Amino acid sequence: MEPRAFFVAGRPAYGEGELTVRHPYDGRPVGRTTVATPDQVEAAVAAAAGVAAEAAALPAHVRAAALDHVSRRLAERADEIADLITAENGKPVRWARAEVGRAVATFRWGAEEARRYSGELQRLDTDPTGDGRVALVRRVPRGPVLGITPFNFPLNLVAHKVAPALAVGAPIVVKPAPATPLTALLLGELLAETDLPAGMFSVLPLPNERAADLVTDPRLPVVSFTGSGPVGAAVRRAAVEKHVTLELGGNAAAVICADWAADEDLTRAAHRIATFGTYQAGQSCIAVQRVYVHEWLYDGFLPRLVAAVQELRTGDPRDEHTDVGPLISVAAAQRVESWVDEAVAAGATIEVGGRRSGASYPPTVLTGVPADARISAEEVFGPVLVVARVVDDEAAFAAVNDSAYGLQAGVFTHRTDVAFAAARTLQVGGVIVGDVPSYRADQMPYGGVKGSGVGREGVRSAMDDYTEPRVLVLAL
Repeated sequence: MEPRAFFVAGRPAYGEGELTVRHPYDGRPVGRTTVATPDQVEAAVAAAAGVAAEAAALPAHVRAAALDHVSRRLAERADEIADLITAENGKPVRWARAEVGRAVATFRWGAEEARRYSGELQRLDTDPTGDGRVALVRRVPRGPVLGITPFNFPLNLVAHKVAPALAVGAPIVVKPAPATPLTALLLGELLAETDLPAGMFSVLPLPNERAADLVTDPRLPVVSFTGSGPVGAAVRRAAVEKHVTLELGGNAAAVICADWAADEDLTRAAHRIATFGTYQAGQSCIAVQRVYVHEWLYDGFLPRLVAAVQELRTGDPRDEHTDVGPLISVAAAQRVESWVDEAVAAGATIEVGGRRSGASYPPTVLTGVPADARISAEEVFGPVLVVARVVDDEAAFAAVNDSAYGLQAGVFTHRTDVAFAAARTLQVGGVIVGDVPSYRADQMPYGGVKGSGVGREGVRSAMDDYTEPRVLVLAL
């Protein structure tokens, strides 16, 4: 098994030591790479800084063509890439294919936005001092970007750093998660096929402790981080003079409102919540974790949810029929297990699930969980659903807001007044009406409030974060 190259200033390279990636399901080795040396990291950062002016001046058609190329090549190699995602991440292959499809779209959106990112013409003769003058407001790159990405979406969350950066003409240095570097390196291969100038991108496998020097390096004035809250807070403190965007996860809630009462409604909600509370073993920032059900619907809803969870197939993620695979590691599954055990000791009931096997934890439904239990108050990042009854919609919204996080929420209602009340009341970055909080379109603004981070992803939103306005006034 030959080690996979990483990329320094757009060129393949090999470093020191060896990083072996193992399948989370059975522990077998699935690929190897090497770790970038300090000299290689310096070369990558210096190249990004050195090419920044050239990158910013690249014509839109050049940037768009590169992004179109990557989108097309991802589609051509979709099955291979999905298999690689499953191998290093452990998500079921059908979810891996969905991730590849999203990345294809993310790069396509980047190409389209690169072509239409034109700025704004403002008339200034609204006051007498502006007679005969107009302003052209365009956005220019802040400078090279440092993109730090997590393990749970090893392709599409890298795409959400890379595509917006290239679209605006900003060089980017990517540090993928040590558990899942291989997919990012394959993406580097596709970027290397383009005509982008040397230095426009680097992909560096590094242990997390070596990211600190990159975060503080003044030649990387933009830091885009997706990951855990404590690490994100440390990034923000370390990069206080930089422009920082943070996507830090949450403990997403779904609300079953009083009007969602028909049998078919409850059944649909149960299946959607079962699927998106456990997909990718719950390792998604917007996987359903908390479920609040109107009290007069609770007894009809809970058995449907338990039955829907019991229908999910667990096992080898390489199997086409597997719905829920392993967590990223045995340690991650042990943490989920310990949080469930804590909740049970505090009075919770396991309705289904609850027995760990290695890195796998079964889809689990808990009731009677104290509000301050970690399994409810913090981000479990595992396939566990906490279900509680509420007296009315207002109480449900208050329970959703009683959280340190605020990424997205799902509200099952048919009523437009309830939908708008939810949008007014819920302290989250996005409210999904009639569905789970796990819905995300890659072109829409995506991010949260409170402990869920700052800034927004989504191609156009990230392009705005990576740039700043520059005003040109013309006296005609």
